[in-house]
Amino acid sequence: MKNRIKRKNQLLGLILLVGLIGTSYEVYQYNKIGKVNLALRSGAVMNDDGYPFHKKFADAYQQGKSGHFKHAVQGFGQLLEAPKKQQEKVFEVSQQQKSHIHFNIANNLFRSGLQRATNADGTIHEEAMYAYTQAKTAYEQALKLEPTSRAAKFNLSLLLSVIPKNMKAVAKEQSGMEISNLPQGLP
Repeated sequence: MKNRIKRKNQLLGLILLVGLIGTSYEVYQYNKIGKVNLALRSGAVMNDDGYPFHKKFADAYQQGKSGHFKHAVQGFGQLLEAPKKQQEKVFEVSQQQKSHIHFNIANNLFRSGLQRATNADGTIHEEAMYAYTQAKTAYEQALKLEPTSRAAKFNLSLLLSVIPKNMKAVAKEQSGMEISNLPQGLP
């Protein structure tokens, strides 16, 4: 009887020890996730390599917030390409995350177009027209991935109200064929 009680106490002690270790691990994870969420909410740059997607997203978002739209679009574009690259940390991007990425790309392009809105004669600057058409495409892609996104619908309608109805595609200059791999001169 005494051995039986002793074995039960040992078993219960082992279960208690495993429970305490599990609880301490969950508390550690909870605190770590809380720090990441706090950094994301405050807009601070994340230094935690455990969340590469969130770190890159926050960096690109900060670039756009500070007015560096080109760098922000590049950062968000890298997020879309990330699963294709073989990096040290590969992460999967869900459809909803892709929609948010396209939405942020469109926002940065739209804001970039608004910065260089008109020429001296009152016409829309070529770079602004290009940014507007790219933003329109990005908003449409965001809506294709997440059709219920009210923010994307609103911003697309806002963009369409800014774009003139008679806007035509910009005629690009035809450049000569590049023949860099052909030998130059006579032999």
